[in-house]
Amino acid sequence: MATGEINKPPYSQMIIDAIEALNEKKGSNKSTISKHIESTHGNLPAGHSTLLSHHLNKMKENGELVFWKNNYSKPDPNAPPRRGRGRPPKPRDLQQPASLPTPVRSRGRPPKDPNATPKPPKVKVSSGESGRPRGRPRKMARPTGGLAVSDTKTTAVTAASTGKPRGRPPKAKVPLAEVSVQ
Repeated sequence: MATGEINKPPYSQMIIDAIEALNEKKGSNKSTISKHIESTHGNLPAGHSTLLSHHLNKMKENGELVFWKNNYSKPDPNAPPRRGRGRPPKPRDLQQPASLPTPVRSRGRPPKDPNATPKPPKVKVSSGESGRPRGRPRKMARPTGGLAVSDTKTTAVTAASTGKPRGRPPKAKVPLAEVSVQ
């Protein structure tokens, strides 16, 4: 150890002394604390800014300093705790008795009770007065019995029964005129 380092107080003490000496109403920011320590204690180590940041954060977490709007200050014992952003926590009811521990439930759907009476089956309600079922009607099955008819005749039969042929209509063919070359 060098002789200059023996006389220096710990960083936490230097920070508190700097905040008290600066005596700013809303607290002191990191740069003013650093400048004050450099001016009063002079010969500081090379990693002074890193050490200062580390000790400020440590003191903030321990409650020795209050950090508010980028300024550090000593905590006021009479002041109410400052609220941060977001919704405040719900107040606790002191009159409520200690909650009883609830039994641990297993994951997933609970098993059916084997002693429970079975539910009656649901009664189907007819849909309207038409008597037809809801939704799209089912496809009609092709007739399987009878004479075997080729596909062209079958399409002609279905086309004749519905009035229009199935599928895309055929392309109209334009008759070509004969051109003589002489």
